Amino acid sequence: MNYEEICSFETLYRAYLEARKCKRQKAGTAQYEANALVYTDRLSRLLLSGSYRPSKFEIFKVYEPKERTVQAPAFVDKVVQHAIVDNVLYEAICKSFIRDNYASQKGKGTHDGLMRLKSQMLTYYRRCNTVDGWVLKCDVRHFFASIDHGKLKEKLQGLFRRRGLDTRIYDLLCIYIDASEGLPLGYQTSQLLALLFLDEFDHEIKERRRLEFYGRYMDDFYIIGQDKAALKSLLSDVRKIMSGLGLSLNEKTGIFPLRNGIDFLGFHTYLTETGGVVQKLRRSSIDRIRGKVKYWKKEYQKGTITKEKIRECFLAWDAYAAHGDTYALRRKYADQVEQIIGQKIVIHRAIRSTVEARARRRAKQGRRIQQKKGCTAPALRSEPTPDDLPPWM
Repeated sequence: MNYEEICSFETLYRAYLEARKCKRQKAGTAQYEANALVYTDRLSRLLLSGSYRPSKFEIFKVYEPKERTVQAPAFVDKVVQHAIVDNVLYEAICKSFIRDNYASQKGKGTHDGLMRLKSQMLTYYRRCNTVDGWVLKCDVRHFFASIDHGKLKEKLQGLFRRRGLDTRIYDLLCIYIDASEGLPLGYQTSQLLALLFLDEFDHEIKERRRLEFYGRYMDDFYIIGQDKAALKSLLSDVRKIMSGLGLSLNEKTGIFPLRNGIDFLGFHTYLTETGGVVQKLRRSSIDRIRGKVKYWKKEYQKGTITKEKIRECFLAWDAYAAHGDTYALRRKYADQVEQIIGQKIVIHRAIRSTVEARARRRAKQGRRIQQKKGCTAPALRSEPTPDDLPPWM
């Protein structure tokens, strides 16, 4: 899609519909929605004439899982970013990513990263027949704020040349890149550009150095190996690579025994002596839910929070925690929430795999059922199978 197509009324209106999802209660969204046709037409003309400039972003702080400063764009800028990301940037950038880059991609995320880590630890145990080993755990200091604009633009220019993309889209992206020091944390474009910034590093580790047991979620990554000396040498190389990018590793970086487990994506994952993998919630996550339950009890008695809101918040945490071995912990806090709101809480079943893995299992089960019934394989279709049709139909 070229620049004119990105700036067309039809593309921007579709982007507006995406941008407003789950945000219609906000004042900026409501104002745009009340005049959606007029605003979208005006935005199209501003972009085509080259006079578009982003509005000032809203700055606020979030404190979970740690304190961060977020620079949220105005709603009209979210519309433009959706138009760029959904139609051009996502596919152009993500096409070259390695499998074990988990952040900000469809079908991936924290849960996919946890499942991949579990799979890698099981593979390590089967090959080495031991839980002895070492983990190089690294975390980039102030990743978004430290990204060098010149180096990022150089990588982005190379991407546009390789993909044959319209350079006017690149010029528009540069406006967002230059909006603040580093990359603004609340911008949709920032997530993908940050991933692009370390894409070459991913390929260096996985392909040129042939290190299989590696995974990265944005600025947090790990490498599992048997030889501690080799990991020490690798850490020195990683520091040099990061320094060349204008980045540095923080104090959390180090080499730890595999027996102690890996602290990654909110869970502590470790191998047992028999080759099992256990994933427990991080202590800070448990402390947060304990604090929330105390807060809900006090505020519900005052009438400042509804039972529906408490239930919604707790079930969201429960769905996240269900990806680990946390049934007893979740049941404990569910009982406490039941006492507060006077309603039964049904917690989630343990989630042991990703959506894709469950879909493959269902397809395999369907084929087995067909075989037991003595059904022959269906004839080849002349048209592609619809996405919502099971593979065995």
